[in-house]
Amino acid sequence: MPLLFVEIDNCFESAQVLAAKIDKYMRFCQRKVKDVDGKERPMWRTGWRVPDSRRGDQPHPPLLLVFNRIGPRNPNTVIAQLAELTQRHWKGHDYDGDFHMYDGKLPIVVTGMKQLKEHGPAGAVFRRFGRPHNQTLLEAIGNPRREAHDARKQAEYAARQREHQEELRRIAAQHRAEREANRPVCADCGTRFTDERWKAIEPAGCGTPRDTHPHLCDDCKQRAITAERQAEQAVPEHQEHDQAVPEQKAGGTWLSRFRD
Repeated sequence: MPLLFVEIDNCFESAQVLAAKIDKYMRFCQRKVKDVDGKERPMWRTGWRVPDSRRGDQPHPPLLLVFNRIGPRNPNTVIAQLAELTQRHWKGHDYDGDFHMYDGKLPIVVTGMKQLKEHGPAGAVFRRFGRPHNQTLLEAIGNPRREAHDARKQAEYAARQREHQEELRRIAAQHRAEREANRPVCADCGTRFTDERWKAIEPAGCGTPRDTHPHLCDDCKQRAITAERQAEQAVPEHQEHDQAVPEQKAGGTWLSRFRD
């Protein structure tokens, strides 16, 4: 059960008397005092607690008027007059034609004892001032149109977020595809370069590659380097022959001169 201020009327008092009582309710709701923590708050909040989920856009607790037709006054007439006299307390302002805001207002809800007996407190027998139809109690003291508006806006925001994330994924996939299409291929074995190998062959500046074998993958590069080193260390046979001939000539010349 939500927090309610309840006024029972046996149909003896006029709409003007009830309107004066509602004025007192408003003054009471607007009165502020310092709480135990030193902060200024509405006085009624120091005695009653309202969950955040039930506060919504209405800082004042709802007032429920229950009419019990015992006296001579017609409750329907009194209710119509009372709504007119207290309009400044309960009337909200339109928000973009979608719902009403009730900041600083006092929700006033009316019902009849006979209706409560017939339908029970969970029935749609409550009429909030400013609304054309009966509602359940929670709907009457709440703001279903705003809740529907907020839910719709939240759903639209979530849909936009999903679309945005999907667009980001699409762009990322396109970039990956373009990158893969440009990934270098080893000129020897045809293997695509790894990311590390691709980065290693990027020019270091002035268009000069940072790598000695930019057209080869890591494995082929190592084989190429090994082959080059082996080639440098090996001495060709024709070079050995060319070195041996002068020695023989030199020796032969020396011997022939010695004989002479």
